[in-house]
Amino acid sequence: METIPTIPDQMFYLIILVIVAIVLIIIVFQWRKVAQSRNSILMLEKEIELKKMSMVEKDIESKRLMDNPIPLPQEQQDSLSAIRQSTTEVRSNVGYLHSEINERLARLEAETEQRKLEKMLKEIEEKEKKLKKMNK
Repeated sequence: METIPTIPDQMFYLIILVIVAIVLIIIVFQWRKVAQSRNSILMLEKEIELKKMSMVEKDIESKRLMDNPIPLPQEQQDSLSAIRQSTTEVRSNVGYLHSEINERLARLEAETEQRKLEKMLKEIEEKEKKLKKMNK
């Protein structure tokens, strides 16, 4: 004879069925998120590859341009020479001024140190005079 499930048994089965349904829904959502993440990663990898290829192409193009320099007109070559010459002159002037500044700074430091020493000497001499007066 077959028994009819009682109400508590039916509730138990219903609760288990709801829990299983919720777990299945959570699994499906997580699986979709993983699939979307995988697709995003693949797209990013493809973008990186394209950027690398673009950089290599630009590098090759710049090397080609460097190897085959375009001859400049005489006027531009003269202008470029003048710019190089003035740059050299400015650099030498900057070097001279830098060494001049360093020399003056060293002199100033030496003078300051000398003044300090002279002041200390005067103070010591004054103290010696006071000590001599006290000893007499």
